Amino acid sequence: MLRVYDEVSKLDESIVAVSRHTPKTKELCIKEGIEFIETPGAGYVEDINYLLRELGPFISVSSDLPFIKASDVYEMKKEFDGRVSLTGVLPLSLVPRDLNPVVYRGYAIVGVNAVGVEDEEFFILHNPLLALNVNAPWDLEFANRITKILGSKVLLEGSDLHEGSQGYRG
Repeated sequence: MLRVYDEVSKLDESIVAVSRHTPKTKELCIKEGIEFIETPGAGYVEDINYLLRELGPFISVSSDLPFIKASDVYEMKKEFDGRVSLTGVLPLSLVPRDLNPVVYRGYAIVGVNAVGVEDEEFFILHNPLLALNVNAPWDLEFANRITKILGSKVLLEGSDLHEGSQGYRG
């Protein structure tokens, strides 16, 4: 979560969304001095609607995207008008073959969304590694192998394996 927060915070004010279901994320936010907002924890859609009522239009970035870059979010931020919601997707041709992302209407859903008050459209992103999210220890191992191959400065630890999501106002 901290790496995602650091990347997103390069662009704008960032707030981490927590609920009663994400106590470790809340503890980490308190420890690190990171601003957070508590949601009802009633479900993804319900919590997103709660955040929209409380914050107005925002961009939501899942905290389990180890290879998110500020530039990925910036692409969406440039196109977001605050009205039409944007769902971040990757063309399947960009998804690395060892990954099995959630696929909808021929695109991989990647956990980067602009939440507005009207309709919804797909927004095509271009970073293939957005198809990898870390939900289990084996995902973390895989992400660390990719990190070593890329020679990236991204160091992932078990402490980055937290529940919750993060958003920022854009």
